[in-house]
Amino acid sequence: MSDVVIKVNGVSKSYKLYEKQTDRIKEAWSLGRKKVYHTDCFALKDIHFEIRKGECVGIIGTNGSGKSTLLKIITGVLKPLCGTVEVKGKISALLELGTGFNMEYTGLKNIYLNGTMMGYSKREMDEKVQDIIDFAEIGEFIYQPVKTYSSGMFARLAFAVAINVDPDILIVDEALSVGDIFFQAKCYKKFNEFQDQGKTILFVSHDLGSVLKYCDKCILINKGQQIQMGDTPDVVNIYRKILVNQYKDEEEKKTQEEPKENLVEFSENRLWKDQLTLNPHVVEYGNGKAEILDFGIFDSAHRATTSVFKGKEFSVEFKVLFKVYLKNPIFAFTIKDLKGTEITGTNTMLEQRNLEEGKEGDIAIVAFCQKMSLQGGQYLLSIACTGYEGDEFVVYHRLYDVCNIHVISDSNTIGFFDMESKVVYR
Repeated sequence: MSDVVIKVNGVSKSYKLYEKQTDRIKEAWSLGRKKVYHTDCFALKDIHFEIRKGECVGIIGTNGSGKSTLLKIITGVLKPLCGTVEVKGKISALLELGTGFNMEYTGLKNIYLNGTMMGYSKREMDEKVQDIIDFAEIGEFIYQPVKTYSSGMFARLAFAVAINVDPDILIVDEALSVGDIFFQAKCYKKFNEFQDQGKTILFVSHDLGSVLKYCDKCILINKGQQIQMGDTPDVVNIYRKILVNQYKDEEEKKTQEEPKENLVEFSENRLWKDQLTLNPHVVEYGNGKAEILDFGIFDSAHRATTSVFKGKEFSVEFKVLFKVYLKNPIFAFTIKDLKGTEITGTNTMLEQRNLEEGKEGDIAIVAFCQKMSLQGGQYLLSIACTGYEGDEFVVYHRLYDVCNIHVISDSNTIGFFDMESKVVYR
């Protein structure tokens, strides 16, 4: 008897994209000779894999790669365009916050609702409900509508339900990231218990440290295509190449075969910032006496990237055009967390590396080089050119939260940065 509990065979999924809402209506009413007003966007293309009983399998990939879509197909929330999915055993899925919950119901009523969806009777859920309430630790809020919950409370309840209904297969999609550190530790302890009991776990996360620690195997999806399935360290290494734009797919390999002269010319003419994920709502201001023309984040090999490995050297660099003569311009950068808290940063005045002058029409290129000590996660970068005119502080050009920095870490400590502690038993 086969011990394969999840078998995905040739699964593809596409969505129709319309330029205008009226195009959707036109297409719906174009009976007979049906006109096509949409373009197909493939979220998944020809996905194949098998997962065996007792395995903890990670699914990794960049945002928009199709991970959540794949999980929804496995759980039956979505239907594939083509291909088949076979599942043996009872699935408990913790997908996006809100999936499987009625926001108008109380937490307690949602516990019973989820149990019913999984095929449990009220009597069976009566036996489980106290364990769920105890695990969630949300107190009297269990009797309040879940629409009043914070994201952390919601995650607590959703995970408590998912792991206390005795599933054969547990599917978790990034939902643990909203819980506090103590709740996350509690959940990962439960992961270990599930593995010891021979349960199957399908785990989607951007936390590579957790993926490496808990997952026996890993599936890598990029732009809807399955790149690799295999041992977790090997697959994570391929994913790291994708994050720093080193992974080459077949189209990029064709580009590599072009004459080197063309490649050099393309590289030199390309702006640094075009290779970053820019904030469409960046806050930009200044008196215009200087202008930041270009900026970039670079790894230790001076490759432009938005992903930096913890413990590795990287640089923040930008080019500034002086519109008028400026004496002692100051260049600066800061890094914030997603809540807007400034975590670190510096400027050329603090570093005692000021430029004496910027002549009209000159372009200055400044590079801040350092080692990444922040914990794994997402951060925001701000850059500026400022200075003093007499005793007055002046902003010439500032870009707030202009792009993101993704710090990749195999191991995180507590807080914002790593003190690189060494444990010694004496």
